[in-house]
Amino acid sequence: MAGSSTGDAGGASSPAPAIETRELRKQFGRIVALTGLTMTVRKGEVFGFLGPNGAGKTTAVKLLLGLSAPTAGEGQVLGAPLGDLATRQRIGYLPELFRYQGWMTAREVLALHCELARLPRSSWPAGIDEALELVGLADRSNDRVATFSKGMQQRLGLGVALLGQPDLVVLDEPTSALDPVGRQDVRAIIGALRARGATVFLNSHLLTEVERVCDRVAIVDRGRVVAELGMAELLRESGVRILVTGLPDARAIAGPFGQTRLDGEWLAVDSIADEAVPALVARLVARGGAVHAVVPARHTLEERFLSLLGTAPDAAAPGDAEPRP
Repeated sequence: MAGSSTGDAGGASSPAPAIETRELRKQFGRIVALTGLTMTVRKGEVFGFLGPNGAGKTTAVKLLLGLSAPTAGEGQVLGAPLGDLATRQRIGYLPELFRYQGWMTAREVLALHCELARLPRSSWPAGIDEALELVGLADRSNDRVATFSKGMQQRLGLGVALLGQPDLVVLDEPTSALDPVGRQDVRAIIGALRARGATVFLNSHLLTEVERVCDRVAIVDRGRVVAELGMAELLRESGVRILVTGLPDARAIAGPFGQTRLDGEWLAVDSIADEAVPALVARLVARGGAVHAVVPARHTLEERFLSLLGTAPDAAAPGDAEPRP
């Protein structure tokens, strides 16, 4: 059965990854969009896919969905090779750029996609009602798309992606057109998907949103994954900022406790355990320093993103510029 994995004889079996790629490459003539994408997305997790513009993210999504064929490398989605037709029925997809016919109602749009997905017709009414309720459009179900704001159309697109309770939901910038309330609603929907065991693949430039909902993230640059980070580990990384005066050699004194840097009169110490902070403060005071404030600090996803890329998030790089047919 697709998606199953058998362990060694006598050992416990482990589920196959929801997504797995190995040296996936895509080239359009002389343009290399992906140079060798290798990553693993576990079943049931919310996985963030991040990178600067042109890093190859859109190309990677197209390969995962079977909308484009790789030039080299291999991959599997839900235990099946890339592009497997039967597997596509188990995937929900919200593209970044989409448009529905303005004369159709929200309910008609969802019904059309039920038919395109070949869902059992008997499941349509309940499935459509559930999707409309989840995305907050139940009271606009019979209104035409032309009357919807951009944010409401974004909600409708998300509703389409949720039809049929897919095992994998691929969301490309799902909160880009939403206000803070809408973003909170999307976070709740993603949490509900995780609770029922679905896998969510989230492509987003909004790093604060990714930080709130994702279990792990991959940062891709120039067509390769440069880092995979567990959000729990990232958020657990602790540090402290200490306002200390009277110690020209404060960095040297704090050196044994972690990585240090100075920001004016503030001494920043990274990767220090919480229980070691009192000992550090006592050491500074014992050496004659005056400690005026101690402020906990942690790394943000944005800081890690920038440090890994060494550039601004909107810097362009060769990647997603696909030739038009």
